[in-house]
Amino acid sequence: MIVRTLEDCENSERKVNGGNWESVRMLLKDDNMGFSFHITTIFAGTETLIHYQNHLESVYCMAGNGEIETLADGKVYKIEPGTLYILDKHDKHLLRGGSEDMKMACVFNPPLSGKEVHDENGVYPID
Repeated sequence: MIVRTLEDCENSERKVNGGNWESVRMLLKDDNMGFSFHITTIFAGTETLIHYQNHLESVYCMAGNGEIETLADGKVYKIEPGTLYILDKHDKHLLRGGSEDMKMACVFNPPLSGKEVHDENGVYPID
């Protein structure tokens, strides 16, 4: 059994700052679960290009507000507590923080190894 607290992970190398966001990676590839689990904060008033070419992701908003725009079709979706969005087609998108930070629970498949940040195309490398 694996037991970790958010506080312990926040005070370790599992906390990664990506500029517009901060991710606490509570479950990673080396935990051998087949997915990774993160608590991510998207900072208010930011915009981040993301294109997970190598990963599928599900994101649940726990607090805050913002929006996501899918670039293939220009659709914009409001994000608020209780919203789940699923990037099931490697959707290239813009993630925008609203008037307050968004606190998100995120699941990645395949799992992240821990130190990934987006490259210039919004991609996490596969590890």
